[in-house]
Amino acid sequence: MIDAPADDPFAGWPAEGQVFPLAGLAIRLAAGPHPFHAAEHVAAAANWQAEIAANPALFNGDMLLIDAPVLAAGVLAANAHVTPYATFLLWRRRQPDCKGFHLFGLPLVVSSDGALIAVRMSRHTANPGKVYCAAGSLEPNDVADGRVDLFANMAREVHEEIGLVLADARADATVHAVRVDRAVTVLRVYRFGSTADELLAGIATHILHAEEQEIDQALAIRDARPDAFAYPAFMPPVLAWFFDREKR
Repeated sequence: MIDAPADDPFAGWPAEGQVFPLAGLAIRLAAGPHPFHAAEHVAAAANWQAEIAANPALFNGDMLLIDAPVLAAGVLAANAHVTPYATFLLWRRRQPDCKGFHLFGLPLVVSSDGALIAVRMSRHTANPGKVYCAAGSLEPNDVADGRVDLFANMAREVHEEIGLVLADARADATVHAVRVDRAVTVLRVYRFGSTADELLAGIATHILHAEEQEIDQALAIRDARPDAFAYPAFMPPVLAWFFDREKR
């Protein structure tokens, strides 16, 4: 098990909102419930009833909530606990003043003409109207031999949400991360050989035939303006980093 400083879990990390390179990942599945779930499962169940009353389309599956993230010599290590999505929604309402951390992969799909491909979430999801790169929370089926395969998660989410195969793209060798509040986003750039218009046309067809209809529309982002769309908090620093790097 990994032990992080109790007083400041991000002591020694780069500043909040700063994108930084990673030398490696070591996310392991931990036994037992997440400490937040153990303490708040009754409140989480009550909150879930309010959530589904407002949005009956929500589904309470299992996901992975993180405990004790540690950054040492560029390697990000963490414990992952299987946790009901209902508990995560309560955690999201209460953070940053609560136990636990959210860690997820963000694959940056880039077109041959330099656009970043993102999606706008449909109104029946937990993030209605939000615009970000196709991604999703870590799940139990992302675990193999006790280790969380974040890159398999990225590939699955991109294929499910927008129909693209990350193996068809040229992936940047270096993986990066950024933290905002108690959420850690791990990102990797994937460069496709098709233009933004070509990618968007294919994604539109995929969305039209998708069973769950989680995506309203795919979008091409061409600059780092933080107010261009309804971005979640992790997107503006990612966009600033990406487009600044592309100009070099």
